[in-house]
Amino acid sequence: MKWRQIPLGPLQTNCYVIENDEKEAIIFDPGGDGEAFVQWLNNQGLKPLAILLTHAHFDHIGAVDHVRDAFSCPVYLHENEQGWLMDPIKNRSTNFMGEEQAITVKKADHIIHEERLLTIGSFIFTIFETPGHSPGSVSFYLEKEAIVFSGDALFAQSIGRTDLPGGNQQQLLESIHEKLLELPEETVVACGHGPTTTIGQEMDGNPFLSGF
Repeated sequence: MKWRQIPLGPLQTNCYVIENDEKEAIIFDPGGDGEAFVQWLNNQGLKPLAILLTHAHFDHIGAVDHVRDAFSCPVYLHENEQGWLMDPIKNRSTNFMGEEQAITVKKADHIIHEERLLTIGSFIFTIFETPGHSPGSVSFYLEKEAIVFSGDALFAQSIGRTDLPGGNQQQLLESIHEKLLELPEETVVACGHGPTTTIGQEMDGNPFLSGF
């Protein structure tokens, strides 16, 4: 199994693509550049099985319908943000990009209601609820590959912003400490923006996590 980080969309948000030996793939947070991204997936011979959204801010969802329509694959999103896909005010695209470029996406096919195991084909994830950056933020942990897709919860030497509607810094810090930092230190953190890191590196050197 292998994975790749592909920055997409207006904020170059990290989309992640993981694939198995059969070229089946899971897509995380396809943030934009939909036509080009679909072409890339086709050129790679990949067969997306699902789109997993860590949350529904505009920069993480811009290419969702391009991928879903091209490959007939379902979208997973937490219940606390299920209305954000269709609402450009809630997903913040109106605020950041203006009404002419506002992003609307069809509703999610599967709603995440709780922390649980999620099996899609040969891929087995643990879903962690990690709110704080947004109320429906989740992280997807692939234990077999020692990687967690954290969205905008935890970054290399930083944490997600909490000044947008529904954000809560105390809640985010609790999510990070109680869920993410409990993972093995060698676990790779596949962040929503910037470079990847590891749980151990953030435990040792992230200035936002000291003194919590």
